[in-house]
Amino acid sequence: MVSTASTARANVPIDRWVALLGRRDTPTDGVEDYCVFLRRALAEQGVTFDLARVPWLEKTRRGALKQLQHESREWRGKWVLVQFTMLGWSRRGFPFFALAVVRALTRNGVRVAIVFHDSKVYSADSLQHSLRSACQQWILRRLHHKAERCVFTVPIESVEWLPKDDGKSSFIPIGANIPATPKRRVASSNGRGKNVIVFGITGAPSSAQEVEEISGVMREAAKSLGSIKLVAVGRGSAEAAGDLAKSFADTNVELVVRGILPAEEILQEFESSDALLFVRGVVTLQRGSVMAGIASGTPIVGYRGENPAGPLERAGIEWAPKGKREQLVGRLVNVLSDAALWTDLHDRSLRAFEEHFSWAAIARRFRETLRGDAAAKVATRQSP
Repeated sequence: MVSTASTARANVPIDRWVALLGRRDTPTDGVEDYCVFLRRALAEQGVTFDLARVPWLEKTRRGALKQLQHESREWRGKWVLVQFTMLGWSRRGFPFFALAVVRALTRNGVRVAIVFHDSKVYSADSLQHSLRSACQQWILRRLHHKAERCVFTVPIESVEWLPKDDGKSSFIPIGANIPATPKRRVASSNGRGKNVIVFGITGAPSSAQEVEEISGVMREAAKSLGSIKLVAVGRGSAEAAGDLAKSFADTNVELVVRGILPAEEILQEFESSDALLFVRGVVTLQRGSVMAGIASGTPIVGYRGENPAGPLERAGIEWAPKGKREQLVGRLVNVLSDAALWTDLHDRSLRAFEEHFSWAAIARRFRETLRGDAAAKVATRQSP
């Protein structure tokens, strides 16, 4: 098990926590990135945050659990933040192993907090999926019961399975996995030559529909604006390059595919873009691409769910009803052609970033939650 530590600022009381991750995702691991950025912010606030991983996929579950039982003896009395996703602790979405991990930690006197990156069960459209959903629901409830604290990346009122009057759960949004700092930009005066960024494209079998959605929106917007550049970055973008290129043949859309990039280069692409186009379902708090748009001040154009969660309402997002592509095209054209609208959305995102989505703000909420400050905890639980 590999772990690294950050040094805390001098003259600040030191806490020592551990982030415990399951199997590594490939080719990029958003949960690990989340922990790395959180570690940096916590170090500035006097908390050392070690990262450790349970290598159950490499060592088998029994071997990994034995190693965890040995190493977690050193964590007695410390907070260990178990990073929970369905596939982080299982191959096919049956994460029973997460329960064994929590049991091993509590037996060694560890204070367990669970960060639920997944808090909803998978859809049940077949007998097998129904069985999996029922198992997931039971596991989520058991994990919540066994943990001393629970953190959700969505407002807790949206977590339907939580018990009423739950007193140990808090809502803390995720941040952007890019090294963003507030940086005000100025909109250009016309709609020509604008850059639209897409961050991440879902793999098969959803990629074909997603590519068609992206290309359809961009082709229609180009009819109104003359010429637009689409920059595709992140997971799935390189694989979708051929289909995107075909869809933009003989159009005014210029395509640039960058693929997977270091965080610093992703930030540069966002800061060079005039809008983030999001068509991977509805815009939610759990999408890293949405957080990157907010952190960079890039206006977001995407579909609206039934109840956009908490601080998303304060960010610079132009919403269209889910499935209404023609309205999404109109929102994108407006953002790219109306400098006053662009500036308003840009400024709103920068304010939302400072108040809710910066890693400094997220780290403060974790400290308030785990240190048990009652007043701060109530404030943390409430959705802004």
